[in-house]
Order: sequence, then structure tokens, then C-alpha cells
Amino acid sequence: MTTPLAGITVLDFGQIYQGPYATFLMAKAGANVIKIEPPGGEPLRRRVLATGEGDTTLPMAMLNANKRAITLNLKTDRGRALLRELVSRADVLLENFSPGTMDDLGVGYEVLRAVNPRLVYATGTGFGISGPDRDNLAMDFTIQAASGIMSVTGQPDGPPTKAGPTLVDFMGGIHLYAAVMTALFQRDHTGEGQMVEVAMQEAVYSSLAASYDYNFRTGKIPPRAGNRQAGLSSAPYNTFPTTDGHVAVHVVTEGHWTNLLKAMGREDLNDDPRFKTNPDRTKHMAETEAVVSAWTSTMDKMSVVAAAKRYKIPCAPVRNAIEVMNDAHMHERGMLERIEHPSLGPIVVPNSPLRLHGADKVPTAPSPRLGQHNDAIYGDWLGLGPEGVAELRRDGVI
Repeated sequence: MTTPLAGITVLDFGQIYQGPYATFLMAKAGANVIKIEPPGGEPLRRRVLATGEGDTTLPMAMLNANKRAITLNLKTDRGRALLRELVSRADVLLENFSPGTMDDLGVGYEVLRAVNPRLVYATGTGFGISGPDRDNLAMDFTIQAASGIMSVTGQPDGPPTKAGPTLVDFMGGIHLYAAVMTALFQRDHTGEGQMVEVAMQEAVYSSLAASYDYNFRTGKIPPRAGNRQAGLSSAPYNTFPTTDGHVAVHVVTEGHWTNLLKAMGREDLNDDPRFKTNPDRTKHMAETEAVVSAWTSTMDKMSVVAAAKRYKIPCAPVRNAIEVMNDAHMHERGMLERIEHPSLGPIVVPNSPLRLHGADKVPTAPSPRLGQHNDAIYGDWLGLGPEGVAELRRDGVI
């Protein structure tokens, strides 16, 4: 196969979502990703192990496809020695532990760089490995609060609300992938690896651009705008009711507005001073939205979408997770795929959204069981053989 990361070996200490997503993207680009978990499993796996209902979950299957899995106890001398041996053969090590965890275990970046100067060591954290907030406990939910996301999410008269998806973890993972790729590119020129880090708080800062703009323009604290544009500088921009749900409409240009008036049969409003330009419409936002709602509420959502498509207006149906999971467009493009998972049965899993034209597509391999490839990695790749692997198991090293 011709894949961009063929020949790159990644030691994946990622846990939950952030780290595993970064390494999933690497695996789907052809890297040899070895998922390394403590003998009891990483936290996402332990959640289901504790229930006695199998050894994996759908998120675990989604984020760990195309990886091989081993166990390793870094709290043992032999475990740390094995890691150094693995590092000597690897290109990348990625972890998203709390800052200093690997150093406390005696296998931090400086130690591992001495083993392999070409190693790219990637660390994902909540607030970074330096600064006064370094040791603050960080989860997607708490970073949404600390980063300002929660303050501008929700209805104007409601409390601060988290965004529905775990977007901070995944934005952190995307940036971590980018940092590793950038470091590998530099290594091609210098021959040396480096440490790269991504703080989730920093990864999401730019996503609040409209809210910062609101503060810059008005000097006020950005409000919660519900489904309106965060900076309250565009109209119509909202969800609108239909007979069977809602649609999202975002008029970006004056051409969009003119076309929307045609679609609604309201060309009589072309010269209405309340709606003439976007600044006019934002000053009369409620009236603008009332005009659109009067139209959308008479039709089902797909009829509205069809009309908007005909007149080239940005519009989409508000769909639920089940509808998206069965999205014919994404299945046709191969982004979503139905597979038979050995633990979960028939499931839908994503492919990488990175389209690398000219490269072979890596076929999906189901996520591995805990330690599934201990024999292959320790016994074959490191050359310890069956007896050596059995000894590691007996001594609690794997």
C-alpha cells in the first residue's frame, strides 16, 4: 500500500478521546500505531470493564480502529525498561496524561530522547505543561467552562451551558495530530525529534472569534445568543420551526437575502428599510426572524431545505444523531462505514476525514481487545519469545 505514514511507528499512550483521536488519524494514514494501556486498561475501557458488560464501547471502537494493543506496567522497573526498548524502535510517542506523569514515572521526554534522539514526543494536556494553571484538573467539561465556551452557549435568559459534543477533547486531538506531523516534517530536515505539546484550552481559543469581536465592538461581555450568531452581527442566522422539526438558516451575503425573499414569495420586502442590509436586519433581528419563521413553519424541514437549495441559500435540516449516523452522503463517500465488531456486533464507525488523494485508503480493522497484541509485539517484534512473554505476564509487567 502507498500511505503517507507507512513506516512510522507510534507508541500510543492516549486515553479517553483527545490522544486516541490523534493517533486514530495517524493509523488511518498508514502508521503502525501500538496502543499501550496499563494492565487494567485505559480509563475509557475501564468504564465498561467495571460493569462486566464486555471490554469495549462504541467510542472505544471508533477511536482505536486500526491499532494494535499491548499492556505495560510503567510502575515496574521491567516495564520502564521495555518502554525504552520500544522507544528505540519508534518514531512517535504520544500521551495525554496530567503534566509530569511520565517524568514522575522516570520515563519523561529527556530520558526517552537520550534513548532515541529522533523521537517525536507529543503531550496533550488541559492547560499546558507550564504556567500557573498547569496542574489544574482538566476534562472537556471543565475546559469548556474555563475557556469561555460555556459562557456564550445557551439561551440568553438561561444559565451557562456546555456544548453538546465533546468538542474540546477532539479539537485538542486534531491539534495534537497537526503538531506531530509538523515535527515529523522538521525531522526530515534536521534528523532530530522534539517535544510537541497542545493545551486544550489554547486549542479552542480561536473558536470564540465572534464573541471576542462582540466585546471589541461594544466593550461589553459577550452574551449567550442561543442559536443566533455569537457576535449578534448577522441576520437571519438562527434555527426556524417547521411542521416536523427545525431548519438552520444563515444568510451571509445580500444576494442570499434577495434569494431568500424570492423563495419565500416576499419580494415586496426588497425595499423595506428594516431589511435592506445586514446592519438593518441585525437592528431589527426579531422582525427579520419573524418573517422567516412565518415561511418555514408552513412546510416540513426537507421542503424548506429543497427550496433553499434551489435558490442557493445556506440552510440545513436540524438532524438527530441517528439521522447523521445513517447519512447517505457520508456513507457514499466512505466517511462512515458499517462493520462487524467482534465485541459489539454490527456498528457504524468513522473513517478519517483527511482525504489524501493519491494515497491508498487503509481498510478498517476493528479496535483491539486489551493487550490483544502482547505476543506479537513483545514476543515477535522485541524478540522475547513465548517464554519471555509468559514471564512478563507472571511478573505483572504486562
